[in-house]
Amino acid sequence: MATPAIVGLGLTPMSLQPGGHAARLASEAITLALADAGLDRSDVDGLLVGSSQGVRPDRVGIQLARSDGFGDLRLLEHVEIKGATAVAMVQRAVLAIRARMATTVVCVFGDAPIQPGGSAGSTYAHSGGNEGLRGLERASGLLGSVSTYALMAARYLAVTGSGEDDLCAVARTARQWAMGNPEAVFRSRLSDDDYFAARVIATPLRVVDCARPVNGGAAVVVSSRRPQGAAHPPVHVRGMAQWHPMRRRRAGAESWFGGDAGTALDAALAQAGRTRADLDVLELYDPFSITTLCLLEDYRLVGPGTAGKVVRSGATGPGGEVPVNTGGGHLAAFYLQGMTPLAEGIIQVRGAGGDRQVPGVSTALVTGLGGRIDHHAVLILDREASPDG
Repeated sequence: MATPAIVGLGLTPMSLQPGGHAARLASEAITLALADAGLDRSDVDGLLVGSSQGVRPDRVGIQLARSDGFGDLRLLEHVEIKGATAVAMVQRAVLAIRARMATTVVCVFGDAPIQPGGSAGSTYAHSGGNEGLRGLERASGLLGSVSTYALMAARYLAVTGSGEDDLCAVARTARQWAMGNPEAVFRSRLSDDDYFAARVIATPLRVVDCARPVNGGAAVVVSSRRPQGAAHPPVHVRGMAQWHPMRRRRAGAESWFGGDAGTALDAALAQAGRTRADLDVLELYDPFSITTLCLLEDYRLVGPGTAGKVVRSGATGPGGEVPVNTGGGHLAAFYLQGMTPLAEGIIQVRGAGGDRQVPGVSTALVTGLGGRIDHHAVLILDREASPDG
């Protein structure tokens, strides 16, 4: 039996217009992914479903298997690790196929936060519950993620001596990449003047520092089969790992970053037989510009306190030595949670990135991030299968 690999990818059009239904978008993404793989629903014996956090009437769940016309399945789960879910689904699919629990597993995510009479921001602000620490935060006016990540940004800038120009460089670089991505919702150039003129949401974060939610769906097919009708060669999962630092956010320890997330990357690279120097592209989960800076350092991809300088140098942008979020990421392309970096990693390893394709990509890092840098899931994608299968 062949080793499990990613053989199909499906992305719906990404819409900024109100309307649509998450399950319908998920179904469309599945159809596109299976067509890309040269398969159909009758070939699938596993379905893993991810959905946007928060209890919402249209949240996609395991009922999708019945409503979307699948037959009997050997594997069916709703996976939930917040923004780390997409990567975790692929990890789960690979392990299931290796254990012969399934042969072809679809991993899918669909979301429609933009609805008539509301905004994506208002939708996400209501997620997360009101109990415990979250209830205290809400009583203090910390609604949604923007304000809490703004605290993280303020803390990072103070600790490292960085400035808002570093945040600007991240947002500007994301736009540079998005200009080569026809699926991106923001494809216009962002100048420094544009950045500093943008509306402040929660100091120091401006609207252009924040991910852009869309109504859309994405699906990935992981299989041990090698269909003759596949549009692309398989993308191999050479390494994978997770890390969940149990920070208590109290005096005496850093509450926001520096959680030794490099541990996950170390483990994944060791499994893959690769090093950081072998990573051709870095697809990082970037719900806010500050997370790009934090993760570059937390994963030990750059030195402590140097991420801003690295980004400002142009190293992470088109033509740079450390290409980061090559499709524009969550900031400029679209926010489908962890499916955004996963899809771009697959596209780059396939060599299918068009105007944004990084030459000679063989190995890609894809990361998922949950909570406030609380949950990490890592994949090492490669053109070549591991020698030991």
